[in-house]
Amino acid sequence: MNSSATSTIMLNLRELTQLFNSMDSSPFVDRDLDAEEFITSWARELPPGRELELVINLAVPAPAGGGAGVEDAVRHYFATRAAIKRLEFGQLMRRGRLSLGVGLLFLILCLMLGEFVGKLNIGSAADIIKEGFTIGGWVAMWRPLEIGLYDWWPLYEERRRLDRLARIRVRVVMPEIAPSFYLETKKHEQNEGAETAA
Repeated sequence: MNSSATSTIMLNLRELTQLFNSMDSSPFVDRDLDAEEFITSWARELPPGRELELVINLAVPAPAGGGAGVEDAVRHYFATRAAIKRLEFGQLMRRGRLSLGVGLLFLILCLMLGEFVGKLNIGSAADIIKEGFTIGGWVAMWRPLEIGLYDWWPLYEERRRLDRLARIRVRVVMPEIAPSFYLETKKHEQNEGAETAA
């Protein structure tokens, strides 16, 4: 992949466990992201034509193999969210079509009633009633027109953004600490813990 076609999201964490919800007892790949709002807000600001890369800078090195599966877990989370948005979008479109059908029938009924009242010889009251039916019929069309013209855009954009995040590349960057120093530090911490327990 060409680096010029990739936008990077930088995320600084103390340790990798902060990325996911610690209260979630689901398997690793199914856990909720604690950093979801941060990642999605950055993705919203980046150019839409580029692929995304999430670079996670850790302050504390992850255990051996601790970074494995992070990309799959992040992608799975956003793919699941995208599927939910796809369902919401489909439901909104179905509601819009149903509302449009009901609104059109009501509008036709109101216009017919208005014409009928207009033919009655009841003076200026006929004009007022006719106008009332006409206005009521067009007011009934407000909701289906709102769905068809405006409401679907935010859901569609959110679904596209989540589809894009479901393809995100994830790279975990650990601090430059010599392995021997890190092992000695961990051994020292374990010894102190054993002495405290004794």
